[in-house]
Amino acid sequence: MKTRTIIGILLIVAGAWKLANMWGIIENDWLWSQPWTVYIAPVLLIYVGGDIIINSYRRDPDQWLQRPLPIGEEGKRIHCMVRYGGDEYIYRGEPFHGARLDAFCGGLRLDLRDAAITEDEEIDIHTFMGGVELYVPSTVNVEVKSRSFLGGVGNHATHNAGSSVPCIHIIASNFIGGVDIKN
Repeated sequence: MKTRTIIGILLIVAGAWKLANMWGIIENDWLWSQPWTVYIAPVLLIYVGGDIIINSYRRDPDQWLQRPLPIGEEGKRIHCMVRYGGDEYIYRGEPFHGARLDAFCGGLRLDLRDAAITEDEEIDIHTFMGGVELYVPSTVNVEVKSRSFLGGVGNHATHNAGSSVPCIHIIASNFIGGVDIKN
């Protein structure tokens, strides 16, 4: 965890502590006896803490951890899982034979633009308060089936005419999360 994130969390806790004192949940009037701390301090602490946390991720160009491809036991299908962070998997000429992607309170990026896709493949995606960015080559079609609760799938990939073009079948289940498909 970055120092900015820890500072942001401490500021948010301090602001929430002040609000809990104001609402009578905890008693610590000796700490907050100054008149300006009644309303200004908790709002200011929560705002600054949230701003530090958000900007620590927004300004960090290396927030996606590039991971090696997790080839499955059968040597074909991969399984990528992320919890509380961001992982990136990039195909660089390797053959692609399907995947399962799980994002739990985090983000996952799968780049298939340079993958060797010669036949129809399936990608099974599950998100819970997270998201998946999927980059597909422009030489394949994408077919999406999804079930989403407070989330969705955005398919921005180009569609190629013809029956000889391989298709990537995406089955997505999203709970307060989403999938974005691009070329």
